[in-house]
Formats: sequence, structure tokens, C-alpha cells
Amino acid sequence: MRRVVLSKNASNRLGKFLEYLEKEWSLKDKNNFLKKLDKSLTKIQKYPESCIETNSVKGLRMLIVTKQTSLFYKFNSKTIFVITIFDNRMSPTKLEKETQ
Repeated sequence: MRRVVLSKNASNRLGKFLEYLEKEWSLKDKNNFLKKLDKSLTKIQKYPESCIETNSVKGLRMLIVTKQTSLFYKFNSKTIFVITIFDNRMSPTKLEKETQ
């Protein structure tokens, strides 16, 4: 199975998002999100080509974790590289900057 590597940007975004969930919602919501994220990462480890490829960057794929959150990644035969974790309510232009 491929290993998952978070970029510095993805790691920072995930940390901030988890803080937000715990502070503004609840520890239960944070844990539920982590379960969904873990399930999603397991899916792409097994089937990395199962998610759609974006039009903006060749080889960049999008995985919808929740209706509010998507994960963007690239992969090779050994590794899944998580480029960013994106709040779907944010401006798409911000996403373009992060994935270039």
C-alpha cells in the first residue's frame, strides 16, 4: 500500500481546520471528521485513480472528504502526496494558487 505524505501546506491547513472544529463545533465533530479523513485516505491508498483529475494541473486529483472539505493529491507507485486540504466554501482562485 502506498504511504501518505502531507505537504507543509496540507499539514498546516489540517491543523487549523481541526482546531476550528474543536473550538467552534465539538470534539465529537473533530473526531468524526478524522474518521472520514482516515477512511478517505485508505481509499486513495488502495485506488488512487478512483478520484477525478482536475483540469487545472495535470496529475492532480480531488477527493471529497465532506461536502465542505476536499483533499488534492498526486501519486506515484509508492506514495500519495497530499498537496492541500481545501475548504470548499473558499474562493477557487485561492485553490489555484495552492496547487500550482
